[in-house]
Amino acid sequence: MSTTAADVVVGTGPLSPAQVVAVARDGAPVVLGDDALAAIERSRAVVDALADDVQPHYGISTGFGALATRHIPPDRRAQLQRSLVRSHAASSGLPVEREVVRAMMLLRLSTLATGHTGVRPATARLLADLLTHGITPVVREHGSLGCSGDLAPLSHCALALMGEGEVETADGVVRPAAEALAAAGLTPVELGAKEGLALINGTDGMLGMLVMALADLTALLRVADVAAAMSVEALLGTDRVFAPELQALRPHPGQATSATNLAALLAGSGVVASHRGPDCNRVQDAYSLRCAPQVHGAARDTLAHASTVAERELAAAIDNPVVLPEDGRVESNGNFHGAPVAYVLDFLAIPVADVASMSERRTDRFLDKARNHGLPPFLADDPGVDSGLMIAQYTQAGVVAELKRLAVPASVDSIPSSAMQEDHVSMGWGAARKLRRAVDGLARVLAIEVMTAARGLELRRPLAPAPATGAVVELLREHGVGLPGPDRFLSPEIETAHRLVRTGEVLAAAQRHTALG
Repeated sequence: MSTTAADVVVGTGPLSPAQVVAVARDGAPVVLGDDALAAIERSRAVVDALADDVQPHYGISTGFGALATRHIPPDRRAQLQRSLVRSHAASSGLPVEREVVRAMMLLRLSTLATGHTGVRPATARLLADLLTHGITPVVREHGSLGCSGDLAPLSHCALALMGEGEVETADGVVRPAAEALAAAGLTPVELGAKEGLALINGTDGMLGMLVMALADLTALLRVADVAAAMSVEALLGTDRVFAPELQALRPHPGQATSATNLAALLAGSGVVASHRGPDCNRVQDAYSLRCAPQVHGAARDTLAHASTVAERELAAAIDNPVVLPEDGRVESNGNFHGAPVAYVLDFLAIPVADVASMSERRTDRFLDKARNHGLPPFLADDPGVDSGLMIAQYTQAGVVAELKRLAVPASVDSIPSSAMQEDHVSMGWGAARKLRRAVDGLARVLAIEVMTAARGLELRRPLAPAPATGAVVELLREHGVGLPGPDRFLSPEIETAHRLVRTGEVLAAAQRHTALG
């Protein structure tokens, strides 16, 4: 086996979240490790030994789901696997994002590499080759109930291994799978006993979306602290409430991290210093300013719990039945149920909505002359002639309203399927899809707050912001965002702010002056 430093090597141990993101988003090539190939061969030997057994074995010599009572003769078993994949590749709707499909493929490969699924080495190698060549099956949005895993989405991936269905190539062109494989010098596989089931019976789609959401939210919660610090500063709030001795009275780790971030971001602020003296009659700030560490911190602690679940799932081998090579057995189980992942996907949507809601409230304070402490109404250049950022807050409010709807859990629902054999399902795929939308919504809300706070700080000149917040103001100024002045076409400015948040440029500007937890 020859690898490079850029390769992600799939072995018998768990992948890291960073490896999943590298393959899904950055197109990192994938290689199967020698230990994984050895484990795959051991489990395949068990399947081959049982294939000729007169006793029925689920997934090897029987039908599936409610049809598991039918024994399939040996001469029909190749057709059994083909039929399984073709019939289960039944998704509908718009294509799922390329990064989601790549994450799903990688995580299915990781389970194959554990040596508990019974696939052949050639089948696993081809899945790795598709990832390395950037060949991504077209998977449509609707079809998974999150139990038995993400059957329909994974079936579209398995279909591509058979040289059937549609794929998107590395250059973004959608082609028949057979053509794309041939162009890459790859040969489709004819699935053997149990292989079709092993390729589709996993929670890999919802887990992949969870891992990427965790990466996104880790960054966005830091951006939320940046946005809050800019708002506290420009609204003439105090930094005294972020003192560590006050935060220690309620010892939540996320709260302590957020308060430390806010204090560091405001360090050296000329704006804060301007009203720190004894003549300041401000007793305490509004909740959206004063309680930012409590809300952002609770979101961080929720994120930490979800990360723990993701780490456990990355170490799991999800299939049914599973191969136990040490005992020479193939056993049915319920590990494919998506509840553990579905719950945290739903859980994360709650703090996403709440952090965004608090951000919108801070933005609204800037626009009300009764609450913004001397700034013009709506931060407008000529109020009445100009509307300033009035409708930017409408946009925020619309997104926040949607985030509240997206916070309604999917995992409390269950619709029985497969003639009541699969009578309780997780709906984890749906929970993952709505969380992806929610994460993007949070980024848009924070972008508008950052843009608004930057204009507020510009209007406080000649008072100087803190070095960290000032760096964000300067970044936005370079891109024509947040500048005071007469009304202009605002949508492109909002989209630019959103891009600067999502690419990490806002966070990087602040972190050039202070490290953020």
